[in-house]
Amino acid sequence: MSKTTQEIIEKLKSLTLLEFIELISEIEETFGVDASAPVGGGFMLAPAAAGGAAPEVIEEKTTFDVILEDVASDKRVPVLKIIRNLTSLELKEAKESITSLPKAILQNISKEDAESAKQQLEDAGAKVSVK
Repeated sequence: MSKTTQEIIEKLKSLTLLEFIELISEIEETFGVDASAPVGGGFMLAPAAAGGAAPEVIEEKTTFDVILEDVASDKRVPVLKIIRNLTSLELKEAKESITSLPKAILQNISKEDAESAKQQLEDAGAKVSVK
C-alpha cells in the first residue's frame, strides 16, 4: 500500500459516522456514482461493525384505513350510498357508521384501494382521511 493510501485510510478511521456519511454523499455528487450499488463481488460493512450504531430500518406501510371524518347533513344520502357500495353494509349499519364520527369505514386495505375509496367519498361530500 502506498503512503498516500495509508494516510487516507488513517484519516477515514478517525471520522465519525456522520462525517463518513457526509463524505460519501460528497463523493457521490462529485463523481456521479452511487455508493449503495454493489460492484463486483464486494460487500458493504455494516455500520455497527464499523464502530457506529446500526441505522433504524423504516418499513413502508402496506395497509391503510379509510377514516370518515365528517359528513355535511345535506350530503348524508350520497355518502351512505358510497359506504354501502364500498363495504356491503346494510342500510342500518351504514347509517350508524356516519352518526358517530370519526369512524374507520375500511381497514387494512391497499393504498390504491384506500385512495380510490377516499376519492369516491369526497366526491359524494364527505371529509375523509387515509391512515
